[in-house]
Amino acid sequence: MKVELRNVSKKYETVEALRGVSLACEGGTVTALLGRSGCGKTTLLNLAGAMDVPDSGEVLIDGESTASLTEMQLTVLRRKRIGFVFQFFQLLPTLTVLENVELPLLLAGGRGTEGRARERLAWVGLDEKARAMPHQLSGGQMQRVAIARALVHAPDLVIADEPTGNLDTASGERIMELLADSARKFGAAVLIATHSAEAAAVADVRVRMRDGRIEAVDPS
Repeated sequence: MKVELRNVSKKYETVEALRGVSLACEGGTVTALLGRSGCGKTTLLNLAGAMDVPDSGEVLIDGESTASLTEMQLTVLRRKRIGFVFQFFQLLPTLTVLENVELPLLLAGGRGTEGRARERLAWVGLDEKARAMPHQLSGGQMQRVAIARALVHAPDLVIADEPTGNLDTASGERIMELLADSARKFGAAVLIATHSAEAAAVADVRVRMRDGRIEAVDPS
């Protein structure tokens, strides 16, 4: 998959969240967005992940503009081709770990989902926690479950918003290694927003943002 933003701008009431941003993310690579809160990182993720559309400019996914898609097409795109990892995990507390990981497959109408969910849990090293509830896990374990859930449907694009923001250093390093592996082993395009230069060290490309603009693009 290739995700491309072309001269994209986005405004929320009086706040210009993005101002003429252009960026391309390729399959098999990790791109990290760096910058202070309010610099536009999350807005860029939302546009790249087809959660929102720009006020001007284009977001292209494999050459197709997200603005040209219907709400149903956007929903199908997100469910089948995009995986999301959030800072606060967003695991459903009433579901087991295994059920949380299975959920994207079930929403997409999949069958025989348990086997694939178990494979992804094994990949993040948590197969023994399949029957546990989220409240029984540490923060690092919950984020690993969230990554297993994001990757269970083999997405072409993985969007991660501050995935290490609530974790200790060792857990954060493990999470970033898993996200990097998702690009190198599974060929996903991985787009991460982070405050942490240490977390961004795994990226192939580091994009420094300020006040809704890209200041610099640093390849590894």
